[in-house]
Amino acid sequence: MPKSISLPSYYQATASSSPRHPPLQGDVSADVCIVGAGYTGLSAAIELAEAGYKVVVVEAETVGHGASGRNGGQICTGFSAGQEKIAAQLGKADARRCFALAEEAKLLLKERITRYGIDCSLRWGYLHVLPKPNRFDGLKQWKAEWDDLGYTDTQLLSKAELEEKLGSKAYHGALREGGAGHFHPLNYCFGLARAAISAGAAIHEGSRAVEVDTGERPFVRTAQGRVNAKFVIIACNAYLGRLVPKLYGKVMPVTSYIIATEPLGEDRARAFIRDGEAVADTNFIVDYFRITSDTRMLFGGRASYTTLEPSDLGAYMKPRMTKIFPQLADARIDFAWGGFIAITYNRIPDCGRLSPTAYYAHGYSGQGVALAGLYGKLMAEAIRGTAERFDLLSRVRHLPFPGGPVRVPMLASAMLFYRLRDALS
Repeated sequence: MPKSISLPSYYQATASSSPRHPPLQGDVSADVCIVGAGYTGLSAAIELAEAGYKVVVVEAETVGHGASGRNGGQICTGFSAGQEKIAAQLGKADARRCFALAEEAKLLLKERITRYGIDCSLRWGYLHVLPKPNRFDGLKQWKAEWDDLGYTDTQLLSKAELEEKLGSKAYHGALREGGAGHFHPLNYCFGLARAAISAGAAIHEGSRAVEVDTGERPFVRTAQGRVNAKFVIIACNAYLGRLVPKLYGKVMPVTSYIIATEPLGEDRARAFIRDGEAVADTNFIVDYFRITSDTRMLFGGRASYTTLEPSDLGAYMKPRMTKIFPQLADARIDFAWGGFIAITYNRIPDCGRLSPTAYYAHGYSGQGVALAGLYGKLMAEAIRGTAERFDLLSRVRHLPFPGGPVRVPMLASAMLFYRLRDALS
């Protein structure tokens, strides 16, 4: 099973206080046992506990230890794969319904922040920036697709217009959207955990699941206890490993790295990103960046399929940042960290039932900040007897990653191909 890169993150250093949750001890009973205390599992826990279900969440490490507490904090629109792959499987009408659900995912996030009073520095605005001038027609097509889907809070920016907003000459235009943005992901996760506890759910940290039974009488066993339940939800994402054999190979853990500079001050920070939007380029292997609430430049990317960690993350990542912002050559790197996200072969999240009593969702492919909460909510709806929306998303077919024991080097080679394509196209 992959482990998160063990470096202190900016989020950990600036997180709000969060109570510790005791490990599971002995046998307990529940209506629903959820494996994983990230966005997916906590979202399901909130929905079910508020509906009166007895919910127990078991977490191998701590709340938000995985991608939910380590990601870039980018709140994205739609699905990583775009609409065409979904429409090819489900048809255009149902693909539109899937996009509407993805839009609901962002509204759900916003509503929960307001309802539960989660202080997570939420800010709206997102720039998709062009590394190459010959890709502008792609942005036009992207905007046209979103317009057709009813998502019209978008604007095309020329290179000159973009340079008024961004202190860099590295890009050749952008698509701006007002309905996406960024926040402090770990504080949001802690807020979801507090909401789940307030609704009556129990969370047990330091309680790694070592066995999951998905039969007629499901249970989850840890080293020191067992949860006997009516339903099980598996929400481990990139940290699933071989816990559930039927799911092994359906997702692939991919490493993403992030650095955060020293505080830059309001004036200097505004010179880099004038209006405080989140920014990501349009390469297959993206760089993304934003200004934090305490005026640091947070810069991420350099996805790796090998799961091997560079010896000095700060030195590894800083040249990527200074290529875009040479003005930051003198900026101190205060934090450098990494962790795993889960991707699927087709870059569409994978969800479904392993049996009438066992549900799962994972593989958000870089867009889990919003989508994970939605999928957790839809699994809760299905357990409560309203499964139409979950069933729509579960109709997407998924292939396992090819290669068996050699899949990591195969995918690393594929990543090299995409890096070359980004550089040359």
